[in-house]
Amino acid sequence: MIGIVGGGLAGLAAAYRLRDAGREVRVFEAGDEPGGLAATYETAGDRIEAYYHHLSKSEETIVELADELGIGDRIEWRVGENAYYVDGVAHPLDTPWEIAAYPYLSVYDKFRLAMLTLGIDVRGGRPRRDTYDDIETFEDVPIKQFLLEHATRGVYEYFFEPLLDAKFGERKKEVSAAWLLGRIKFRGERDLLRGEILGYVDGGFATFTDALVDAVGQEHIQTGTAVTDLSGPDGGQRSEGGAVGGPVESLRVEPANGRSSAVETYDVDAVVVATMPDVLESLTGYRCEIDFQGSICALVTMDEPLLDTYWLNLADEAPFGALIEHTNFVPPERYGGEHLLYVASYVQGPDDALWARDDDEIETLWLDGIESLFPEFDRGAVTDVRIARNAKTAPVYERGYLDMVVPYDLADAGHPGVYYAGMASRAQYPERSLNGAVEAGYAAAARILDR
Repeated sequence: MIGIVGGGLAGLAAAYRLRDAGREVRVFEAGDEPGGLAATYETAGDRIEAYYHHLSKSEETIVELADELGIGDRIEWRVGENAYYVDGVAHPLDTPWEIAAYPYLSVYDKFRLAMLTLGIDVRGGRPRRDTYDDIETFEDVPIKQFLLEHATRGVYEYFFEPLLDAKFGERKKEVSAAWLLGRIKFRGERDLLRGEILGYVDGGFATFTDALVDAVGQEHIQTGTAVTDLSGPDGGQRSEGGAVGGPVESLRVEPANGRSSAVETYDVDAVVVATMPDVLESLTGYRCEIDFQGSICALVTMDEPLLDTYWLNLADEAPFGALIEHTNFVPPERYGGEHLLYVASYVQGPDDALWARDDDEIETLWLDGIESLFPEFDRGAVTDVRIARNAKTAPVYERGYLDMVVPYDLADAGHPGVYYAGMASRAQYPERSLNGAVEAGYAAAARILDR
């Protein structure tokens, strides 16, 4: 049997591939339900994700998986309208004429920004289309330096810098230009007359997770269970560095979340760790140097809409990083007529002042912040606020990141039989995504099958 630690999309994708190849698997998920960061809430209609989700056109592997699962026709491609809030005004930035009307960039700034987003290097007056093909060549280049060289100071200061502040805070100086280029490519599909094209699953991403669980087999998934130890031959005494004395032969599981059940041991041929790298370290001693940032995300349910756009970026001292009105992307009729707004902010660590606030304090702070941005906001229209938080939701893509990714097969690192498919894997570079989770799970499974 192959043990899989973590029942998010990466773990389920690994289990799916292994089961498809005829291998016996068991997924161990510490939470009450599989799905990981794709967990959902109830609404008056379809379920909705606790953290905002959508697909970009570049995410092909997960779309292919949806086809295999028989739900490919439920992926809907919609226009995700974007705007930028500056000096009290939300400026739409979807169509060429809206971008042309944006008052905070000069005509030359807009030209250089457009060329960059199209992947065209116009430095020296000679357009080149191959400069950004290999984004890894920019792995050690700071974003500010890159933008000043490849765009303009105005593009950096009046367009990208507020976005970097919202995402990385003071750590923006550490982030590589490779991440920025990857982000641009990742979100590059646009309808020139309407805006960015994004995907969503009819019925929510729970539809996708449910189909994947069914394909793996619910009987092969054990929730409320934490893997606490891996053992090698003869009981598997670990070395001082954490490596077992040979290939992994068993794993021990214990109840999670205060559940009362017996400790169990399973014989295994291999183990896929499809979680954050701190779990990998606790099981093997393998230490990943990648830093992660956390996030706090509120889902605000309202009787009426707040915005005219799906995604609103903020160049403002608001107490949150972005406003995403989901029901300006997917019709509110899917949710019994409720209007659903995500309020989101990244936190850079447990010492972040926002992280220290409890949910009631955050609700008050953020509703006050919305009222400050939009004086016409009617707090009486808010019928519910649900807040999700996670201390580790995204890597900090600092310079030198590729030297720190965790290999899929950890045999060369002294842990034979252990494979990794979590967020610190190569598939989640240069930007994390649902597609990257599926690819990481596939990659770990492929290495097991190729042994």
